Amino acid sequence: MTDAEISTLRLSCTVTLPGHRTLSPAESFARMAGWCEEHQVKHDTYGEGELVQGFEKKVAALLGMEAGLFCITGTLTQVTALRLACEERGSSLVALHASSHILIHEGSNYQLLQHFQALQIGNPHRPWTKKDLQAQPEKIAAAQYELPMREIGGQLPAWEELNDIKTYCREQDIHLHMDGARLWEAAAGYGRSLAEVAAGFDTAYVSFYKGIGGLGGAMLLGSAEFIAKARVWMHRQGGSVFRRSPYVVAAAMQLDERLAAMPACFARTQWLYEELRAYPQFKTNPATPQCNMLHLYLPVTRETAIAIRNRIAQEHGIWLFNNAVHTALPEQCMFEWYVGDNLLVLDNEVVRKALRLLADALQKQNKQE
Repeated sequence: MTDAEISTLRLSCTVTLPGHRTLSPAESFARMAGWCEEHQVKHDTYGEGELVQGFEKKVAALLGMEAGLFCITGTLTQVTALRLACEERGSSLVALHASSHILIHEGSNYQLLQHFQALQIGNPHRPWTKKDLQAQPEKIAAAQYELPMREIGGQLPAWEELNDIKTYCREQDIHLHMDGARLWEAAAGYGRSLAEVAAGFDTAYVSFYKGIGGLGGAMLLGSAEFIAKARVWMHRQGGSVFRRSPYVVAAAMQLDERLAAMPACFARTQWLYEELRAYPQFKTNPATPQCNMLHLYLPVTRETAIAIRNRIAQEHGIWLFNNAVHTALPEQCMFEWYVGDNLLVLDNEVVRKALRLLADALQKQNKQE
């Protein structure tokens, strides 16, 4: 099936398990227009204006940071923050986990644009620890921690371990930067406030189009002095967009609602794990829920899993997952489940039916082989 046919099939389903409900452009823009009318929103000019600056202050306050800077992409935001941290400390080395978004999804930007040098630390399949950082003999300028770690199923370090890392970085003058693209989910998983999780980080990046469901955009947060430097670098790199209001409105109008729903999404994930116990052929990563996302491993190839997904969508109108990928083991694949609006409101029996359909399809496939 082509990408267009798959998209059409997904939209035709009456039940969708992963993520948030997909709004059409017309629905999104109508909601934004209504919110703008209600709040008498005015356009910003290169980020200047009450809408953008007020939103920056609000998010900074939520994280207990001095200042925030709305940025157009996280890709631009993170490497800029880490570059500045390196310049301040006279070293080009940044400690990154092997699953870091910077290493996997950003086209070697840190290297080709000469921002910094990456030093991989930790086990690729587990969150990195203070010992992993202590084992490095070179002078490290900065360390990045992703909370949660999306590429390994949404794993989080133990709360005590995270605090040990914060203390060590402060003592060693290592700039600790948070990839908080899904910080909202991490806070719910820890059962802590955003400010508690962010405390001890020198800077943090958050995203507004993932768990928040906005059109795009990100924010860099830190000290007022650091953010002032970052503002200059954002302009230098073409990140100073004339109108930021559409992206800010799309995030601001639903931020409070999304944050309030995160504990319920995590509770729903815990319920889902209990349901999955009935199916030994399903393997989860992590083994126990740590935030409202997980990886589900299936004992079939990627191509077979996608064919099963499409068949169940066509016959039952249930969309199980968005994509499946290969794993290190043969005849095995994995897909990601983000527990958002869709799973939150679905009737329990509907979810159970979806799980049975998937399990039955896997059993039938194994018999054929």
